[in-house]
Amino acid sequence: MTNSVAAGLGALILAALALNFWLGLDAHIFLARRFVDLTNAIAFWR
Repeated sequence: MTNSVAAGLGALILAALALNFWLGLDAHIFLARRFVDLTNAIAFWR
């Protein structure tokens, strides 16, 4: 994974969390679980 891809994924995750809190949604638990799945997938690719 290149630095630009990692930065893009980080920005996407931060934007999703910011939108979640800004709209007052309770999806942060769901997003946290999906983040764990994403890190497991990235670890598999490595």
